Amino acid sequence: MWAVVGLGNPGREYARTRHNAGFEFIKRLAKRWDIRIRKRSHLSKIAGADRPGGKVLLVLPQTFMNASGRAVKSLVEQGGIRPERMVVVYDDFDLPLGEIRIRQEGGGGSHKGMRSIIQELGTRSLARIRIGIGPLPEEDDPVEYVLAPFSDDERKRLVEPLERAAAALEMILEGDIDAAMNLHNPVRPPPL
Repeated sequence: MWAVVGLGNPGREYARTRHNAGFEFIKRLAKRWDIRIRKRSHLSKIAGADRPGGKVLLVLPQTFMNASGRAVKSLVEQGGIRPERMVVVYDDFDLPLGEIRIRQEGGGGSHKGMRSIIQELGTRSLARIRIGIGPLPEEDDPVEYVLAPFSDDERKRLVEPLERAAAALEMILEGDIDAAMNLHNPVRPPPL
């Protein structure tokens, strides 16, 4: 079984904010797979889907972003999901809007939700899909920026990256994260 965890904050006041790009991804995926996320378990809203590669659990932690690790730890300890069978999807203001980046492991960077997960699980070996919501303007407070809603233009520009993230996820679930990284990660020119 796989678990795909979208990070965000519960509640209507956060629903359309930049910090809820992970929630947005999971909700679009549930719609595509024709399932409803209603069940409450492991400090999350969850739904299971039967996919060609096996069962997949879609997860929306309800612990608020900075405590996402508590929900993910519950999935591991009580739900029997191994960290290597988990994909975490979340926003990143260090990536430009429209970019996605896939990694097999790593740190949490500036993202407190991902840092919470790494701290609670004691491992950095978690696949992740980061969805660009940046760049963060120099004069903006990071907290205010991520908790602000997407503009209508930004929301339109988010559709295509979320579709690419869904295609990348399918590759990861089929066991080919390297191909997903090669196909979907942006190629940056070498430094001068």
